[in-house]
Amino acid sequence: MTHSQASKLPAGFVDRMAAIVGDAGLLTDADAIEPFLTEPRGTYRGNTALVIRPGSTAELAQVVAACAAERVAMVPQGGGTGLCGGAVPSTSGEQVVISLARMNKIRSLDPQSFTMTVEAGCILADIQRAAESVGLLFPLSLGAEGSCQIGGNLSTNAGGTQVLRFGNSRDLVLGLEVVLPDGRVLDMLRGLRKDNTGYHLSGLFCGAEGTLGILSAAVLKLFPQPKEVATALVAVPSLDAVIKLLSLARSATGDALTGCEFIPRIALDMVLTHIPGTRDPFPTKYPHYLLLEAQSGSEDGRLTAELERLLADAADQDLVLDATLAQNPAQAEALWHIRESIPDAQKPEGLSVKHDVSLPIHLVPRFVEQASQLVAEEVPGIRVVAFGHVGDGNVHFNLSQPIDMERAAFARHKERLSALVHDLTMSMSGSFSAEHGIGQLKRDELRRYRSPVELDVMRKIKQALDPAGLMNPGKVL
Repeated sequence: MTHSQASKLPAGFVDRMAAIVGDAGLLTDADAIEPFLTEPRGTYRGNTALVIRPGSTAELAQVVAACAAERVAMVPQGGGTGLCGGAVPSTSGEQVVISLARMNKIRSLDPQSFTMTVEAGCILADIQRAAESVGLLFPLSLGAEGSCQIGGNLSTNAGGTQVLRFGNSRDLVLGLEVVLPDGRVLDMLRGLRKDNTGYHLSGLFCGAEGTLGILSAAVLKLFPQPKEVATALVAVPSLDAVIKLLSLARSATGDALTGCEFIPRIALDMVLTHIPGTRDPFPTKYPHYLLLEAQSGSEDGRLTAELERLLADAADQDLVLDATLAQNPAQAEALWHIRESIPDAQKPEGLSVKHDVSLPIHLVPRFVEQASQLVAEEVPGIRVVAFGHVGDGNVHFNLSQPIDMERAAFARHKERLSALVHDLTMSMSGSFSAEHGIGQLKRDELRRYRSPVELDVMRKIKQALDPAGLMNPGKVL
């Protein structure tokens, strides 16, 4: 750490942190700090003189209390997979990053209560495997599950591919442990299914992105491991057919549907072009595809038979053009790989202006049609890549630059394109942020689209818990 970097922190501050977390809990070398300064898209880059890595809640509480006493602003950070700059420090160098990576213990696993108590730094995939080891399921599933941490998932109220059946991250929590901005520990790790005793504080901290306190541990809900999984990729003639098929599928499977993902042909073409080992599931090209998955606690094959019957009936109604049903887990994985590879497949195609919106489900087709027309009028030749979790109304409305346009020229349209998309979204009673949070990226949208009353309530909560504004400043509000 250079003298200029150290001078941005109070005298003796680094030594005080070392006394709490030990030398192994501090990063001061520029090369070691580098990964903590940015986020996957590279949109935001910050600066810090110090990364603090507590190994327990007790250490975290001492760190936060010391930062509060010295008026040092704190930026909590999980796996660094967020897409809105919510875990990136400012460029001032006066903020410290608090990494939860060392707090990665599974404190308890209770199969009889269907609960697991985990620390915030646990990797999501490790939690999934721990649940599976006792025949249970933790259903939160994301593309970044091999590196994202549960604290970050909960702090951003992450969604994923199974929201249709199990809800967002907030819905998978029974209790939290939170270190407040003054260093006190708020212990709500009761794990009760029913607890009607006042305000729902755990729900308040889920989605707050570390601006009200730092999540240190959580009691998570577990579910029975499915014994039968039916996965199908269906070619459909239109987005209207997608919505009709979704409704039929929920009824036909007894609401056992866990995934319903919309994939347009342009996205499939990008995957086939840029992702090695992928292949077109059909010999014929179709305009739209729907990836369906349903799960059952029975292994009698009834669910698969119901899905097959549904697709046959839907074909008779001209809702299905073709379909392939996975015959084994490897085939199902290959179908999901296509869907999960879409963001990576877009990267070689140039700049992509991304939107994470949600709509009332029945309005998704109208939104995609109208939004596509609006952006095409703004930028002729623009390539609309609209895909995502249509089962819960979440559309990733991504816009790839025209083939004959330079990246810099397309970038100049970014703000106008986002305004068009978000204005239309809000006019349809939607949300401009479905599952990625606010962070730095969407603060202006929050001020623009949320009512003065909502914003006033949010600011009053922030002021009550963090009056000095030291907890992840500049994020959300």
